[in-house]
Amino acid sequence: MQGSIWQPFIVTLQLAGVTTLVLMLIGIPLAWWLSGMKSRLRPLLETLVGLPMVLPPTVLGFYLLVAFSPDFWPGQVWMKLTGSTLAFSFSGLVMASVLYSMPFVVQPLQRAFEQLDRGLLESAAMLGASPLDRFFSIVLPQSVRPLLLAACLGFAHTVGEFGVVLMIGGNIPGETQVLSIALYDAVETQDFATAHTMAGGLLVFAMTLLVILYSLDRKGRH
Repeated sequence: MQGSIWQPFIVTLQLAGVTTLVLMLIGIPLAWWLSGMKSRLRPLLETLVGLPMVLPPTVLGFYLLVAFSPDFWPGQVWMKLTGSTLAFSFSGLVMASVLYSMPFVVQPLQRAFEQLDRGLLESAAMLGASPLDRFFSIVLPQSVRPLLLAACLGFAHTVGEFGVVLMIGGNIPGETQVLSIALYDAVETQDFATAHTMAGGLLVFAMTLLVILYSLDRKGRH
């Protein structure tokens, strides 16, 4: 089974890469919006964003599996647009991963945006800078480390997914079988040599990423 390690490895990298890209595109404006929100609805919205952090992955996976089925409108719309089912597909896996990893990107970015010098933004506004101009010329340049941290967290959390991935994607080799699922299969079939290779690789990856995260966080504090 050693040769089959590369297939789930590639699927995992593809899933984590696409998910992280989508998370950053969605998470940055969402975090910025929440950081300046004054509405009473803010706690509710923050709860919805952070819910995957405490909700069992299988619970989230179950409801997403129901929503992605052809019997409900998300699955129905996808079926009409693409001619294929959303559940047990790579696209469905990406959508589920985005929702599941959302708080790991939005929350650190929101905290970073809340700590920005609002006086600097107000001064730029007085000089005629538009909100979009202030965001790109002041907010993003001053949030480089939080952006890197959020991207690393989103990527790492996607790589480590199991419950949501299994519920939504199943275990289709070459399409939805990621490393965590392949590792489980290797243990089930008592292929411990392959299991050691996968587990060791994931352990090295996790330790390396944590070193990077802690280094970035320490530099940010100084």
